[in-house]
Amino acid sequence: MAHRVGVLAGAGTIFADWKDVMSPGGVRGRLGLVVAGVALLAVCACASSASPAGAAAATSKPATSAALTLNDWALAGQHVIYSYSGLTAPAGLLQRIRLGQVAGVIFFGSNISSKTQIASVIDQFERAADSSPVKAPLLLEVDQEGGLVRRLPGAPLLSEKQIGQSSDPASQAASAGTGAGNNLLSVGMNVNLAPVVDFYRQAGDFYDQYQRSYSMSASTAGALSADFVHAQQATGVAATAKHFPGLASASSTQNTDLRPVTLNDSSTRITSLDELPYKSAIAAGVKIVMPSWASYPNIGSKRPAGLSSKVVQGQLRRSLGFTGVIETAPIGAGGLSSYGGHGNRSILATIAGDDLVLSAGQSVQDGVYITSKLVEAYRDATVDRAAFQASAQRVVDLRSSLPG
Repeated sequence: MAHRVGVLAGAGTIFADWKDVMSPGGVRGRLGLVVAGVALLAVCACASSASPAGAAAATSKPATSAALTLNDWALAGQHVIYSYSGLTAPAGLLQRIRLGQVAGVIFFGSNISSKTQIASVIDQFERAADSSPVKAPLLLEVDQEGGLVRRLPGAPLLSEKQIGQSSDPASQAASAGTGAGNNLLSVGMNVNLAPVVDFYRQAGDFYDQYQRSYSMSASTAGALSADFVHAQQATGVAATAKHFPGLASASSTQNTDLRPVTLNDSSTRITSLDELPYKSAIAAGVKIVMPSWASYPNIGSKRPAGLSSKVVQGQLRRSLGFTGVIETAPIGAGGLSSYGGHGNRSILATIAGDDLVLSAGQSVQDGVYITSKLVEAYRDATVDRAAFQASAQRVVDLRSSLPG
C-alpha cells in the first residue's frame, strides 16, 4: 500500500507516494493580462486606502491606450502564489482570483486525492479567473521532479539520479521532461517547479539523499537539466531551475526549510562551478528560476540568496543574463527566521528583485496578508514603484505564454 509522506527539502516540503517509507522526522509538510506589443502594466498608485481587500477592483485611468490598468491590490497580487489546505477550492481564494489578486496557486500532495479530483478543483480556479481583470491563465504549480518528489501520480517515474546513471541519460532526461509536461497538462497545471539543476558533491548529501540531482559533474547536471527543460517546455508547461546559485555543497542536515544555512564556498567556485548548470538551463530557455534560501557570504551578501540583490540582480540578472521570472522558495521557511514575518520577508524579496513570492503554508490568509503588505510597500514607495510594475509585467507575460 502506498503511503503519502512528507519529505523536507530545499524548495518546501515535498509529498511523494512512497511504499512503506516514513519521512525523515515524521513531519508532514505545511509547507494576461494580454497586452499588445511592449505595453507597460499601468496601475493606480492612488487607489483608495479605505477600500477593503475584498472590494470590487476599481480601475484607474489608463496610462496608455494599450495597457489595462489594475488597482493596487490586483497589481500586488501579480507577485503572489497562493496555497490552501484540503481537497476543495476555498471560496475566499476563488473570490481573490475573480478580483485579479492572485498570480497563481501551488498544489501539494494533501490537495490531491486523484487526477479527477484535482482537475475539478483546477477547473473551478480557471472559471473564477475568467472573471478576473487579468485576462491570462493562472500559474498553476506543482513540484513534479520525478522519483521520490512527485505530487501527481505518474510521470516522471525516474529520479534525476536514476536518469543520470541510466545508459542514455540525455534521452531519459528529455523523456522525463515530456512526461512531466503531459502529466501536468492532463489535470490543467502549467508550471512545474523542476528541475533541480544543481550537481551534488558527496554521496548522501542534501540533494543526493533524495536522488534529486543528475550528477556530481556540474556540466553533466547542466546538460541533462537543459534536456529536461527543453522537452517539458515544448509541451507548453513552464520549467523552473532551482535553487540558485546552488546547494551543491549543502550537507544532508543543511535544510533551509528548517533553519538558516550558510555556505562558505569561494566566489570563484560559485561563479565558475555552481552557476554552470544555470547557464545551461537559461540557454535552454527556462522560464523561471528559484533562488535558494542559503546565504553565500563570499559573493557579497550575508542575506539568503533570495533576499539579496547582489545575488538576484547581480549574479542572476546581470552576470547570467536571465530575463524570465524569479520565484522565491517558500517564504515561510525556517532559513528566514532572522527576517521577521511573512510580510517583511516578502517585501525584502521584492526589493531584492524576486518577481513572485511563494506562499506555501497552505493557508489562503497567508497569501492575503503577504499581498496586503506588498500593497502597503507599493503605496509608501518602500519598494521601487517602476520596478514593481515591471516585475508584475514579467509575471503577466509568463501567464500569457502558458496554457490555461
